[in-house]
Amino acid sequence: MELRKESVQMLRIKSKATSQVTFDVDYNVPDVKPDIGRMIQSKGEVSMDEVRLGEGKAFIKGNLLADMLYVGEEAGKVHSLTAKLSFEETLNLEGIVSGDKICLKWEIEDLSIHVIHSRKLNIKAIVTLRAVVDEMKGILIPVDVCEENVSVKKKKIHLMSLMVHKKDTLRIKDEMTISSNKPNIGNLLWHTISVRGLDLRPENHLLRARGELAVFALYTGDDEGNTLQWVEYALPFEREVECSGCQEEMIPNIETWVMHQSLEVKPDADGEERILVADVVLELDLKLYREEDHQLVQDVYSPLKECISQGKTETLEGLLVRNFSKCRVTDRIQVKETQGKILQLCSSQGTIKIDKTKIVENGIQAEGILLLKVLYVVGNDEMPLYSMEGMIPFTHVIEAQGIREGCSYYLQAELEQLSTMMADSNELEIRAVLGLNVLVQQPVEELIIDRIQEKPLDMEKIQSMAGITVYMVKPGESMWDIAKKFYTTKEEIIRMNELADDLVTPGQPLLLVKKV
Repeated sequence: MELRKESVQMLRIKSKATSQVTFDVDYNVPDVKPDIGRMIQSKGEVSMDEVRLGEGKAFIKGNLLADMLYVGEEAGKVHSLTAKLSFEETLNLEGIVSGDKICLKWEIEDLSIHVIHSRKLNIKAIVTLRAVVDEMKGILIPVDVCEENVSVKKKKIHLMSLMVHKKDTLRIKDEMTISSNKPNIGNLLWHTISVRGLDLRPENHLLRARGELAVFALYTGDDEGNTLQWVEYALPFEREVECSGCQEEMIPNIETWVMHQSLEVKPDADGEERILVADVVLELDLKLYREEDHQLVQDVYSPLKECISQGKTETLEGLLVRNFSKCRVTDRIQVKETQGKILQLCSSQGTIKIDKTKIVENGIQAEGILLLKVLYVVGNDEMPLYSMEGMIPFTHVIEAQGIREGCSYYLQAELEQLSTMMADSNELEIRAVLGLNVLVQQPVEELIIDRIQEKPLDMEKIQSMAGITVYMVKPGESMWDIAKKFYTTKEEIIRMNELADDLVTPGQPLLLVKKV
């Protein structure tokens, strides 16, 4: 007996691995750089040179770039330098082969830089590498029987089918001209770039990205005395990413991370160094789903032959909920007295770190910290710049009605807004808005019939049954179940009992006439 089937595409994890690369390195300050008097601020970035897959392994070569902003021993001038620390790592990924696609993400868990003496630093860091190899799996769902005179029992199921799965990049490049009251750029010392409020929406055959680049730059001017200057910009952007097969109604599950970022100086039309060019490249791991309704065949029978269903139980996926939740965080941070009183804030940077998530009643509880770095000016002409770090813990419950153990969820956290204000000269007031966006999938376990075996009827068994029976409906039985049991049809039962439809209740008497 032939079944008509529809395909549902799902994503399965083929293999995954996590590894940590530990750095504990003494680094000599290059001869071209002045002696270090005091560290101001540091930041880290990971760049990948090569990611190669072999049989059961992934070979990774990359670099940790540790940037440092410091005050020199002589004249108290501000300088910067970058240490490039190379690493190689092998990840064991059981079952993978050449040609598989790997999704590799990394995170700098800790970066600390200590001054041993004016020409030597100690750099410690932990870089966590997470690799996942996915594979598409198509499951054929039986939705009908291609034969007449066969009764089919069906059930409506609501599933998510993966329509697009690929990796892509999003490049954001923009220019800023410094204001006329600022001197030309002599030397770019320090910069930070972060993407805030990123919104990725599917449209027909493309992905539309909107958000904002938050850019900070610290430089020495080319004026007399090479004065220390800084600028901040909030640059809104809108970009398009071509995406074949993408449709507006699809459900996105898109992970992003920064592959590359840079800030460069460019001359204006008059040849003066007054233009800053920000360049950010985001890697996108695109998964786009479509919600589909299917009429799943659960069983078949015929009064004319024995039909034996054969198949196996599959775990499918259905959408439970999508929630774009916001968590507002406010706190006050004290400034160390030894650093002097704050005259002016230069910049503030924030990073969200989720430490723990768990399923609670009708929601997901996320616990984490907002890591802060604040650069500011104090009333000391010899050493004007200082930096402070702080941590603000938060707990937030993201509403997800109906969630239970066994549901899978994807949580993405991003810093949407950050405001740092001076409460007074010794205290900062922090206000932030965190975006905690979640996609929850619920497992749908169903028996998927693969084929139906046909056999002749057991006539001896059928002839031993009464031709006419009054049957009392049992709890949980449907009219379809009763018709199959007594070798008749739903239509015949409805006609014989003068019923309006095929709904029955426990204890209801039915007159049944065997059709064989």
